[in-house]
Amino acid sequence: MTASISDLRKEYTRQGLDLSDVLPDPVAQFRRWFDAALQAGVAEPNAMHLCTVGANGRPDGRIVLLKDVSDAGFVFYTNYESRKSRDMLANPFACLTFFYPDLEQQIRVEGRVEKVSEAESDAYFGSRPRGSQIGAWVSPQSQPIDGRDVLTDRQQQYETQFADQPVPRPPHWGGFRVVPDLIEFWQGRPSRLHDRVRYQRADTSTANWQLDRLAP
Repeated sequence: MTASISDLRKEYTRQGLDLSDVLPDPVAQFRRWFDAALQAGVAEPNAMHLCTVGANGRPDGRIVLLKDVSDAGFVFYTNYESRKSRDMLANPFACLTFFYPDLEQQIRVEGRVEKVSEAESDAYFGSRPRGSQIGAWVSPQSQPIDGRDVLTDRQQQYETQFADQPVPRPPHWGGFRVVPDLIEFWQGRPSRLHDRVRYQRADTSTANWQLDRLAP
């Protein structure tokens, strides 16, 4: 018999997390956990849940892929006409969540959203596989379509249009950067008494982060 959803649970016992265990800089701490996830063979450690809120006040979430991280923020790329882009252009704040169940870890990032520069978008687009470049032209992301034939027909159209030449970046496609003002690291612990360490700053014009331990 299939187990009841309410009976599904896991006891987290791998390790703890204390203020003394983390680096002063949360981006450096993120890289430490991200590199550990890579070494542990975590599948797609750059996969992150992106939460946005539209002009109508409704939240929306989906999984996207982190493509760059630096002191400036966390970068991902998308269609600027998609729902998530419309949300962020109307309400320029977002939350990112990384979850590494094998390591019993979660990372949350909150902050202001801004478009990356045209040069950054061009450089990343130029590094993508050609099929992905064509795909950026093909998909009217988040818009209703009559069937998959719409996509295959458009794919053939753009493959013909850009035959024997580099694929240019579509004007409706580019990057966003989440500039963090809050980053939280969560380590699972027994009896649901998890460890939570939060970095927070009053505004993104300062490099000073306040470090706190939060109740689970």
